[in-house]
Amino acid sequence: MNRLTRRIGDASARRPWVTIGAWVTALALVLPLAGLVGGSFVDDLVAPGSQSEKAMELLEDRFPEASGSSAVAVFAVPEGERIDRHRPAVEAAVDRIADVKHVATVTDPFTGGTISPDGRIGYVEVTFDVPPMKVHPRQIDALSDAIEPVRGDGVVAELGGDAVFINAETPTSGAEAAGLLSALVILVVAFGTIVAALVPVALALVAVAAGLGSIVLLAHATDVSTAAPTIGAMIGLGVGIDYALFIVARCRENRAAGQDNATALSNAMSSSGAAVLFAGGTVVVAMSALALTGLGFLTSIGLSTSLVVLFAVATALTLLPALLSLLGDRIHKTRRHRWLRMRRAKKSENPESPEQTAWWRFAHRVSGLPWPYLLAGSAVLLALAIPALRMETGFPDAGNDATSTTHRRAYDLLAEGFGPGFNAPLLMVADLRAPGVDAAGIPELARRVADDPGIASIGEPRFSTAGDTVVLPVLPTTAPADAATSDTLERVLGIIPDNVAVSGLTAMTDDLTRQLTDTLPVFIAAIIVVSFLLLMLVFRSVAVPLKAAVMNLLSIGGAYGVVVAVFQWGWLGGLFNLHETMPIASPLPTIFFAVLFGLSMDYEVFLLSRVREEYDATGDPTESVARGMAVTGRVITSAALIMTVVFLSFVANPSPLVKMMGLGLATAIVLDATIVRMVLVPASMALLGRAAWWLPRPLDRRLPRIAVETVESVESNESDDLPSPPEPTPAPTARIS
Repeated sequence: MNRLTRRIGDASARRPWVTIGAWVTALALVLPLAGLVGGSFVDDLVAPGSQSEKAMELLEDRFPEASGSSAVAVFAVPEGERIDRHRPAVEAAVDRIADVKHVATVTDPFTGGTISPDGRIGYVEVTFDVPPMKVHPRQIDALSDAIEPVRGDGVVAELGGDAVFINAETPTSGAEAAGLLSALVILVVAFGTIVAALVPVALALVAVAAGLGSIVLLAHATDVSTAAPTIGAMIGLGVGIDYALFIVARCRENRAAGQDNATALSNAMSSSGAAVLFAGGTVVVAMSALALTGLGFLTSIGLSTSLVVLFAVATALTLLPALLSLLGDRIHKTRRHRWLRMRRAKKSENPESPEQTAWWRFAHRVSGLPWPYLLAGSAVLLALAIPALRMETGFPDAGNDATSTTHRRAYDLLAEGFGPGFNAPLLMVADLRAPGVDAAGIPELARRVADDPGIASIGEPRFSTAGDTVVLPVLPTTAPADAATSDTLERVLGIIPDNVAVSGLTAMTDDLTRQLTDTLPVFIAAIIVVSFLLLMLVFRSVAVPLKAAVMNLLSIGGAYGVVVAVFQWGWLGGLFNLHETMPIASPLPTIFFAVLFGLSMDYEVFLLSRVREEYDATGDPTESVARGMAVTGRVITSAALIMTVVFLSFVANPSPLVKMMGLGLATAIVLDATIVRMVLVPASMALLGRAAWWLPRPLDRRLPRIAVETVESVESNESDDLPSPPEPTPAPTARIS
């Protein structure tokens, strides 16, 4: 693998303008094409094989006029007034709504009885002729335009309902720019030069731009979740900066060791470039594993994030060496204040060896007392993970979104005027061709369901034209994301016959939560097994990948616990602008695990590849860990800080889902870079000793060679166009062949 990355880097460095031109051309093609033919984002919230899917398919096949999605236009006036004073303006809005494409029916609040008891709030029910996931954002925009004139008449007008909530775009806060600025500051401190700091940020922006353009094009061919661009951008910014950082840092290290620019870059691409390729591959594998859940929207998130990560790897392996070859020594020159330059000059006269670094000293301190450090670090992570044992998952409803969104304001008005259960409508669908309840038994079925204490009302039954399908609208007494609503639904499903199924957003999301809960253990096991095998191939060890899996589970568990404590229990909620507790979004534990396991493996690969290099050179397991930490400590810490500030910037996002993602990812990265890498790794490696690198001989003979081994830095037959390396031959570098 190192031969491949060296050749790619050398080719890009020899023809930098061709490489840069190719990337500019690619962006010039992808971005405008995405704007012209790119699709829109939708969330396919149907769990395959679920009873809610059965209900939806039955409606689409036999009763299409009842299968369409609904939106709600809500109108309200101040306390003490009545909405009927504004009847002409509201009825004019109803007429405009009826003209919107794909609108099948529109109710009139004044003739349809949809006015609140106090006469202050009324709503217009809008039925589309397509399912909720198929409503195009342009239709939602058209509805918004239709109700806008009513606001000029002094009436509050908002849009809500399943179709609006499902198709709402994920908002942005603008804090992402602050995250990038913070990352730039960290890079300046780490490198001491603006040029070296700007390069990783620029590459990350290119990767994210190309990745997001590709995601929009992907949405033209298949359904892509509305959360996919945000998650893709979040991960892309982090890994894009980190991958470039690792290669630039190794290049500068080689240059400081006396290698000329071309040789230093070639060697960096051979060692760190190969590690970037492998690390990016682990993230792609982890994200692609989301397809194991069988859920379309999670599969689209995994595929979309993988696209952005692939672009991050591609920019690091091609565009980065092209830029570094053009910058030459400018990538190494420091622009600092005079006293810092004097300090740097003094330091260059007395260069710091690995044994003089705080990382080396701390690693030896931990190695000297491995059991206390191992137990203390593990105890901290386990304590943080305790709240995760009480995790309650569910789907946040419109009531959990920011009050700046129209669907949240509509949700609040409807709950105020008609009760919280109005926002959680259910639809019972009976297949009269199948054995079970027949047409004559529908009234008795409705009575039995209405007797449940969690049911507020049941509407009149509607029969299809053929008379073989009947639907019953049901309103619970509690809100959509309330656990009591799920309990009510569970009781209803227990009393209805086999030929009756329940649809509606709450029924769909409950089925999704159930499927995610059932598939999560299989998903986790698959990622752990694949990661174990990959690390075993790379490091020729059984203990190292096993240790990595256990430690990653500990750091991910700690992140789960922090998210539960903040969002579900409300601890420090005000710090994150949270005004109420909420369940953990059921897709998040799965997404968290995929992302965090992949990112944790990045640091594992970069640290242990250097540790293995030192072990091959010295044969001392304790000293190899200390020296490996000494040469990678600052770079990995800088990379972790960058990812942390990028992820924390998303905590300012108004969306609860994005907030959870940002906090969970930032927490896991902090735990991984501090407790895991600084404490648990040296402690466990000290306890394992030489056994850390043991692999049974029969297995060693049969496994393919993707191993870390010591080789010469530059092979003459691969570097004919490069200047000869300086004498003596540079120090060995890690090779992933």
